[in-house]
Amino acid sequence: MRLMNAADAPHPYDRLTPDMILTSLESCGFCCDGRLLALNSYENRVYQVGIEDQQPLIAKFYRPGRWSKESILEEHAFALELVEHEIPVVAPLADSEATTLHEHGGYLFAVYPRCGGRWPDLDTAQQRQQMGRFLGRMHAVGATKRFEHRTRLDIKTLGNDSREFLLEQNILPGYLIEAYDTLTSDLLKQTQNLFDAAGPVAQIRLHGDCHPGNILWTDSGPHFVDLDDSRTGPAIQDLWMLLSGEQEEMRGQLEDVLEGYQTFYDFDRGSAILIEALRTLRIMHYAAWIARRWGDPAFPQAFPWFDSPRYWEEHILSLREQAAALDNPLVL
Repeated sequence: MRLMNAADAPHPYDRLTPDMILTSLESCGFCCDGRLLALNSYENRVYQVGIEDQQPLIAKFYRPGRWSKESILEEHAFALELVEHEIPVVAPLADSEATTLHEHGGYLFAVYPRCGGRWPDLDTAQQRQQMGRFLGRMHAVGATKRFEHRTRLDIKTLGNDSREFLLEQNILPGYLIEAYDTLTSDLLKQTQNLFDAAGPVAQIRLHGDCHPGNILWTDSGPHFVDLDDSRTGPAIQDLWMLLSGEQEEMRGQLEDVLEGYQTFYDFDRGSAILIEALRTLRIMHYAAWIARRWGDPAFPQAFPWFDSPRYWEEHILSLREQAAALDNPLVL
């Protein structure tokens, strides 16, 4: 397996020093008190920054070269639109000129209020219904306009491109290449068959990465964070990552979510057969994402097991399990 040595390669955040971070915030008029706490983030860099005589703020520095300014501003506009409809989303702060995206020292960044909360449990039907109501409201707003600059959720981007990258870069251990090549080729055919079977599912603006880690729960209910992966796709993308367990358990959980969801937005029940297809694409994309970012020192530190043969053996095993799941998709 051939992966770039992170210690020997420059990376996009080489120049993002504590002084650069504080200077960036001060360029927007904030008076920093010197407190700086790095938060758990890999694709971008996110920090809690102390502000004199005020609550700390959250500063998000976008990975250079990943998104265009237009696509980031589209993300911000979507978040602010949701807030206008009283949907609990943590949106970027705007300055006196209504600017939400700032630039300093070659970095694009945004500033957010600090919002607390805990991961959602979703252990009860009532909690799942409440989550469904919030997602239904979000999707009702998401369906009113289109993204012009952000990506679409599709098989090529998440599946084919990920597969080709891993094979072309010779990243897998040699003895697993043929198995991965054949297996992923078959998986993508199965995935396409399910998308074909689902038919013309409506494509709307989504959160895009609506797993429990991007939802903070308080006594008043959930609020959503991190629209960095917001994109155009089928509504089921924002629902399936809230489900867990065996198929019958997931079916019951989804019915609970939909009981609240359909109060505000119609759901195409036929699109439920895409759940395992979308899970397969996520698994494939996740492996390629880490490989693409291996030159960033944060990734070898966070995923030290990634360049071991055992990881790839387990990765292929999980994909084989997906092959069986694709043959028996969830149907409502």
